Amino acid sequence: MDELSEDLELLPATRRALRHRIAVAQSEGRAPSVVAAVVRGGEVVWEGSRTSVEGHGPDGNVQYRIGSISKTFTAVLVMRLRDEGLLGLADQLEKHLPGTGAGEVTVAQLLAHTGGLAAETPGEWWERTPGGLRPELADVLGDEPFRHTPGSRHHYSNPGYTLLGSLVEALRGKPWEEVLRAEVLEPLGLDRTSGLPQAPHAGGWAVHPWADVMLPEPLEDLGLMAPAGQLWSTTRDLARFADFLLRGDERVLSAKSVREMRTSAAPPEPGFAELGYGLGMQLTAQGERQLAGHSGSLPGFVAGLLLSEADDVAAVVLANCTSGLPASSVAADLVAIVADAEPRFPQPWRPFREADQVPLEVCGPWYWGTLPHVVRLKADGSLELAPVGAAGRTARFRAEPDGTWTGLSGYYAGETLRAVRRADGSVSHLDLASFVFTREPYDAQAPVPGGVDPQGWRGIG
Repeated sequence: MDELSEDLELLPATRRALRHRIAVAQSEGRAPSVVAAVVRGGEVVWEGSRTSVEGHGPDGNVQYRIGSISKTFTAVLVMRLRDEGLLGLADQLEKHLPGTGAGEVTVAQLLAHTGGLAAETPGEWWERTPGGLRPELADVLGDEPFRHTPGSRHHYSNPGYTLLGSLVEALRGKPWEEVLRAEVLEPLGLDRTSGLPQAPHAGGWAVHPWADVMLPEPLEDLGLMAPAGQLWSTTRDLARFADFLLRGDERVLSAKSVREMRTSAAPPEPGFAELGYGLGMQLTAQGERQLAGHSGSLPGFVAGLLLSEADDVAAVVLANCTSGLPASSVAADLVAIVADAEPRFPQPWRPFREADQVPLEVCGPWYWGTLPHVVRLKADGSLELAPVGAAGRTARFRAEPDGTWTGLSGYYAGETLRAVRRADGSVSHLDLASFVFTREPYDAQAPVPGGVDPQGWRGIG
């Protein structure tokens, strides 16, 4: 083993810090119990719990209700349909699920909560009443399903995910939970995730805000609203799911598709997710650390799942109280404890190994106008373009068979980078989305947009 290989086992001080954080969370949040897990490098590296019952603590096999983390599972099913070519994210709902009264919204808008639909269902609060009160989609949407023009803003919508669950059922011809089990839960080995609770499971409790007493919460089957919040799971299952959301699994979704889910598809909403919302995933930040995942709550339960791609760390926190314990904030803290105390080892530097000719002619300094940039060739064959000594548009590019490169990130995502050659085959300039990068600032020998003054560079006088 390389002497710098990362040891997945956490240091004792790190483990103590994790235990202390959930102990504080359980005490200050006044939760009957809390259970947590941390994943690093694809492995569960820590599990812990804290409870009000003397001499007893739940483990990673005890089910808790996970609320809106169910939405991320539903989004995975929709992305599978997209990857199979059965739908497009730009498709209007009416194309696949006609007659809902909300057919103008697109699949992507439903996934990202930009469809303009109401946040909740009409009538009694759906989270604390039987799903039988809403037997049809018309009962979920009501006579006036929209609160905003579709596509105009982010507005979190639970009925929107009921529509997505019904979309899955329409295209698969099977119930949502049956499809979920066959296509996600079983392939990933999530055998302790289910629509209804399976022993051992925690009971849901409401804790009085001004007295240390508790009240049991009802456990309802949500019916049509199940794709928005029905699921029960454990920290061990959710730890595996978090790792899947980080790496992908070709049996379910590719790494590219789960990365797309973690990419912002909706602008930030004040008081919600600081970095916006992806396709079934909340995007947030803790300091400079960017996190993706989802929170969850239903009467009697709160849940949080967050991952940091840069640190290769994820955390899951589950508790059985209606409110008081900020599960997602605690999960973010657990990620930070591990990532800060035991930072990830960088991958070893290795030279470029591609068999084709190394494109050194595009490497080195280039100028967009007067702003210097540098192009670097990475070991995996990609290019990195970054400004020199200034903030600006940094991007990675993937090599294509025709000799061009496609932007993978930032402003230039999806844009094409071309090396434009002279008659003798040498590179004249780089063309990127109509921007011309030259070897010298405003090179008169290159087709600089608007031309270059024939008198050239000069002083004042």
